[in-house]
Amino acid sequence: MDTPILGTQGEDAPSAETVKNTTTQDFVRDVVDASQTRPVLVDFWAPWCEPCKQLTPILEKVVRASKGAVALVKMNIDDYPEIPGQMGVQSIPAVFGFKDGRPVDGFMGALPESQISAFIARLVGETVGTAADVETADAALEAGDVNAAAQIFGQILQDEPENLDALAGLAKCYVKTGDRERAEQTLALAPPDKADSPSIAAVRSALDLARKSDEAGDVDALRAKAAQAPEDLQAQFDLALALNANGDREGALDTLLALVAKNRNWNEEAARKQLVQFFEVWGPTDPATTSGRQRLSSLLFA
Repeated sequence: MDTPILGTQGEDAPSAETVKNTTTQDFVRDVVDASQTRPVLVDFWAPWCEPCKQLTPILEKVVRASKGAVALVKMNIDDYPEIPGQMGVQSIPAVFGFKDGRPVDGFMGALPESQISAFIARLVGETVGTAADVETADAALEAGDVNAAAQIFGQILQDEPENLDALAGLAKCYVKTGDRERAEQTLALAPPDKADSPSIAAVRSALDLARKSDEAGDVDALRAKAAQAPEDLQAQFDLALALNANGDREGALDTLLALVAKNRNWNEEAARKQLVQFFEVWGPTDPATTSGRQRLSSLLFA
C-alpha cells in the first residue's frame, strides 16, 4: 500500500539536516513532519535527467545559504515512484515547497539561482528575516532578474515602508528598467531625515548618471571625435560617459583617468568627480571600482 503524503507526527523527530535524500518510507518524517518546524523543499529528480543535474546543485547552494531557515529533501523518482505519483508529478525536475505539513508552492524545470532565491524567500516569509530578504533581492538584481528582485523588495516594504535598503533596491530596479519617474517616486518615500543616507544617495547618483549617459551620444561617433581632437577634453569626457552607458566600465575608467592625468583641474575637476560617481554607482566591490580607486590615488598623490 502506498505511503500517504499527509500524516501525523511520527515517533522520530524530524532530522536537523539541511540537505538530505529520502525514501517512500521516510517521506512523512523527512518532509511532512519536518515542515511543521521549518519549510521543506522537495526535489523530485532522476539520474538520467539533465536539467535535474543543473538544478540540484543550485538548490543545495541556496538552501545552505539560508542558514537553516529551510531544508531540502531529494527524492529519486526511479527508485521511489509512489510519492511523485500521488502528487501528480509528470515531468522533472519538479520542486515542491512544504509548510505546516502540506505543499504550498512549487515549480518545474531548471530555474536560475536568482529565481530560486526568490521562491525560497516567498516560502519562508519572515523566517529568514529582512536582512536576508534584502540580500536575496540584491543577488537577484545583480543576476539581472529585475522582476524577482522588485517583488522581494516590494514585499519587504509592505511590512516596513521606511526600510531604506528596500526603498533603494526597488528604486534601482526602476532605474534598471528605465522607469526613472517611478524611481524618483520611490526615493521620495524615504524619511526626510534619511534622504541622504548612503543607499539612497547611491541610487540618486545612478539616476543622475543615467541622464548624463543619455546626453553623451553615440559611442562610435564620440570615439571618432575624441581621436580626431585629442585636446578636446569635453569630447574625452563625453566618450567616457557613453562607454559606461554601453557597459564598458574599463574603457570609461581608462578614458577619465587619462583626462585626469592630462589636466586634473579641467572644468573644476570634472573627470575626478565623475570617477567618484562611477565608483559609487558601480559599488565598492566591483573590480572596476577597486582598480579605479587605486589608479586614481596614484595619479592624485604622485
